[in-house]
Amino acid sequence: MKTKALYAVALLVAAVALIAIIAPVHASTLDDRIESSAKTSYVFKTYLKNDDIKIQSRDGAVTLTGIVSEEYHKSLAQETVAGLPAVKSVDNKLEVKGERPAENSDAWLSAKVKTTLLFHQNVSAMTEVNAKDGIVTLQGDAISQAQKELTTEYVKDVEGVKDVRNEMTVSKTSGKTPRTTGEKIDDASITALVKMTLLYHRSTSAINTKVETKRGEVTLYGKARTAAEMNLATKLANDVYGVKGVKNRMTIE
Repeated sequence: MKTKALYAVALLVAAVALIAIIAPVHASTLDDRIESSAKTSYVFKTYLKNDDIKIQSRDGAVTLTGIVSEEYHKSLAQETVAGLPAVKSVDNKLEVKGERPAENSDAWLSAKVKTTLLFHQNVSAMTEVNAKDGIVTLQGDAISQAQKELTTEYVKDVEGVKDVRNEMTVSKTSGKTPRTTGEKIDDASITALVKMTLLYHRSTSAINTKVETKRGEVTLYGKARTAAEMNLATKLANDVYGVKGVKNRMTIE
């Protein structure tokens, strides 16, 4: 009996020792995977490719440091990393290069409108945007009258916009966004883009929405004040680049 007990204790000690060795290796592999997934994500390769962002993960707790060129890049980087598997938290220490435009200024509003159009797949990201005293003027090319009207609709719904003057020219050979339709977009990037889109639109900015993405299919959770607000959230999410479909499971307050 004594021999068996000693043998059992020895096995237990060996198991504990093995776990102690394997656990750090597993954590290290997991952290490497998180850092690699962030760097190779669609958002980091497309929108943040010119930024100097350092990603460090420790047991799933990620710290972002470095310099970004635009204010919204900070939030976009954080939302993308937060959506990666096994990420427990994100400490965002990113700094914005240069001076930021004063809030509610013409430059601030122009940048906000440009960012909003950037995430939608059915409007042109190349649209020229100029704001003066809350009135936004749009110029450039649209591939159809429907695209031109949709651009006006989206811009009117940006917080701070008082009116829109759409001077875009309809041209079937121009106005297309320079994107590859067959390009695969990871779920974390889609989740981040949907969250940013709902935040930037006036009609959905106040909604406390949870966004989940699986193989391009987006599910929305949360509460909307009206059925119209809920339907708009579906419409906006559906038009985010990379989204294959939207299931809206929000409830109306």
